[in-house]
Amino acid sequence: MFPELSLIEQIMIGTGIIMAIATFLCLYRAVVGPSEADRVVSINIIGTKTVVIISIVAMVFDQEFFLDVAMVYALISFATTIGIAKYMERAPWNKEDSQ
Repeated sequence: MFPELSLIEQIMIGTGIIMAIATFLCLYRAVVGPSEADRVVSINIIGTKTVVIISIVAMVFDQEFFLDVAMVYALISFATTIGIAKYMERAPWNKEDSQ
């Protein structure tokens, strides 16, 4: 693939490409998802895959700063997911199902 890169860097780049493709598949599910829960889960998966991609970039370019960015992004993604889950728990369409 890239002769000047080590084997582990080549594997990381390949993994990053696969993760990017999987992220776009999750984006499709977020747009087309049959239910609100499917959309929330796919957006959460996109956030997780983004953290993995940022971590791969940190390893390939040997930049520890990107790991800090990935951790902050993961915390924000987690807090957002919790907030959306709390909203969905109280959503008007959810009250009809419980009766």
